[in-house]
Amino acid sequence: MTSTTEQLSATTLLRFATAGSVDDGKSTLVGRLLHDSKSVLEDQLEAVERVSADRGQNAPDLALLTDGLRAEREQGITIDVAYRYFATARRRFILADTPGHVQYTRNMVTGASTAELAVVLVDARNGVVEQTRRHAAVAALLRVPHVVLAVNKMDLVGYEEAVFARIAEEFTQYASELGVPEITAIPISALAGDNVVEPSATMDWYGGPTVLEHLETVPVSHDLATCPARFPVQYVIRPQTAEHPDYRGYAGQIASGVLRVGEPVTVLPSGRTSVIEGIDALGKSVDIAWAPQSVTLRLEDDIDISRGDLIAPTASAPTTTQDVTATVCHVADQPLAVGARVLLKHTTRTVKAIVKEIPSRLTLDDLSQHPHPGQLVANDIGRVVVRTAEPLALDAYADSRRTGSFLLIDPADGTTLAAGMAGESFASKAGTGAEADDEGWDF
Repeated sequence: MTSTTEQLSATTLLRFATAGSVDDGKSTLVGRLLHDSKSVLEDQLEAVERVSADRGQNAPDLALLTDGLRAEREQGITIDVAYRYFATARRRFILADTPGHVQYTRNMVTGASTAELAVVLVDARNGVVEQTRRHAAVAALLRVPHVVLAVNKMDLVGYEEAVFARIAEEFTQYASELGVPEITAIPISALAGDNVVEPSATMDWYGGPTVLEHLETVPVSHDLATCPARFPVQYVIRPQTAEHPDYRGYAGQIASGVLRVGEPVTVLPSGRTSVIEGIDALGKSVDIAWAPQSVTLRLEDDIDISRGDLIAPTASAPTTTQDVTATVCHVADQPLAVGARVLLKHTTRTVKAIVKEIPSRLTLDDLSQHPHPGQLVANDIGRVVVRTAEPLALDAYADSRRTGSFLLIDPADGTTLAAGMAGESFASKAGTGAEADDEGWDF
């Protein structure tokens, strides 16, 4: 008989991201994971075997299962973020395979922003290198709750326990200082298949889980239902039909928390209050709904609510602000400079804004701060102070990854400029200390 735990785990979804330096074997690890877990279609495997044979390789190059772009295959590197969907009997997975090059740091930020777990790969011959520290820092910055250190290519160091122990200790100490809450180190050989899906027959000194076993059993705590409720309004529904002449509903996805019929709520940024009269989900009325369900709320009072407004329980409603201090990762090719006019998109709300200050740029190698750089360029991570034209109900990113994040957008062409995380980052020893000076602002 299937246990309750197994029944529950079968319904869970784990989002995880992989990261590693160039030639650490990350694509091979992902390929091995897909191949050995029987998640590869037969025609895909045949294509890989055919290309590998044409190259004169004796065995299928499993990296070809993940490096989909032509430039990736030709150069033997990962360039873009690739999302892979697979499942085992115990859990469903969404894997974000991110590049290892320094110039693609922004791609890792994209892939890890929604991940509950990050797999950081290290070449056992090289140990912890600069890019390893960079990946650990990004994972900590994005508040990824679980980090796996996969020490790869153990076959090339004679499967020596001492090599693994030294690397695991160095990485764990560094990541712990960054505030990563949980670190699991696993010695593997992606090429040979050791400890990826099947336990290694050559590393009997290791008694921990394989990579897949850890992925299947790590607690997935989305924490969405335990956070204060936040409901960004996406669409106002007013059928005005003979059947529903007076229906007015506010549709959207619950970003966090739980909403109940009869609960007093506040609409932000207006501050108007009402009570939840009804909740409609999948065509039926319900008494309670929770994140991440998509529902339609009906309120007792007929008040002005439109797309971009945020509905929250009055007892735990966030405060609104027009001065946003945050950590951002700059993802565009054009620089982000002080004085730049941008659009700030937070949940379903988009407002005009101006970059008022860039207090510092983070050097991920040693976590030092370069003060007042004046601008951020592609892949830079820095602190910014942004003044918005309208108030925003923004949570701290440390409290909620969903409602504490935002995008800065170029108003001219809609290009995403930066991904932002409100509040303090792990690297901030203190606040910026700079108060907003409204003199000279035109809003």
